[in-house]
Formats: sequence, C-alpha cells, structure tokens
Amino acid sequence: MKDRETDEVLFERVRKKKDNDALRELLIRYREELCFFLQGIVHNPEDAEDLMLDAYAAASSGTARFDGRSLFKTWLFAIGRNLALKFLRKQRLTVSSLKEEIASDSGTPETEILKTEQNRMLYEALGSIPEDYRQALHLTYFENMSNDEVAVVLDKNKKQVYNLITRGKQALKETLLKMGYETGM
Repeated sequence: MKDRETDEVLFERVRKKKDNDALRELLIRYREELCFFLQGIVHNPEDAEDLMLDAYAAASSGTARFDGRSLFKTWLFAIGRNLALKFLRKQRLTVSSLKEEIASDSGTPETEILKTEQNRMLYEALGSIPEDYRQALHLTYFENMSNDEVAVVLDKNKKQVYNLITRGKQALKETLLKMGYETGM
C-alpha cells in the first residue's frame, strides 16, 4: 500500500493551514466520483460540476463543519447532495424537462461511457426509479460506500438504507425487465 495521507489528515491541513496542495489532492481524489453522483441528481453535467466545486468550497471555507464522525468522502458527498437538492428546489425542474436534458446531452465523458446499449438501458432504468432508491444504489455500487456511510449521506438510519437498496434493486430489476433487458440480478 502506498504511503499517502488520509483524507482526514489532508482536510485538517486545509482547515488549519489553508494548504492549497492538500485541497488540490482532495479535489483530485473525489471530483469525478462526486460529479457523476451529482449529475445523477441534477441531470446536467455543467450544473453537477458547479455543485461539485460548491461542495469543495463549502468544505474548505468552513461553511460546513466536519466533526469527524464519518469519513471525509461521506461528509463531502452529503454536502454535495444537500447542495444539489437545494439547487433543484430553486430550479423546480419537471420530469419532462429532465428527460429532454438527458436526451439532448452529448459529448461529455459520462455520456460517452453510456453509449453502449446495455449502459443506456441501465441509465434510463435508473432514471425512472424513485430518487431515494437511485441515490442509495449509486452510493453503494458506484461509490462503494457502506450502509453506514450511505446513511450519513442520505440522512437515513441503517435500516432505512437497507430497505432503500433492497427496494431499489427490485424496482430496477422490474424496470429493466419491462424494457426487455435480461438481468442477472
């Protein structure tokens, strides 16, 4: 294993010493994952990028307080999620406008990844299940977070997270079957 500083040690350097190198390292570690997660909420890569930067700004400026009860990554994703939900409340996006944005979006690295037929179907199916299910599944399977970490990000208890993941997988499976996709779930 490499000798690298933990996220918490780096963040302590950012907080106490205003160390830009430590902040840069934290940004490198999580910017893509956080952006992808936020894009799943706001359905726009540019807005997701702005919200990712806002989350880092809130963390580094002290606007949001890190108490050490969770991992830095978990705390950062919770900040990002809260900012994304606040953004959506301001935007008051409708389901139809979200579908138009997804359909018209092209050329970004994320959409290039989603171009294969199976990934397109999975992405579409994920977009059609309830938001809580989608977020729980994303954090669990794409971000490899534990149920405890997902609970912190989603502000739920462990049992609620377990239920969201179980119901989310079932909803995703049913949606994929309706779309004609043979699942291995």
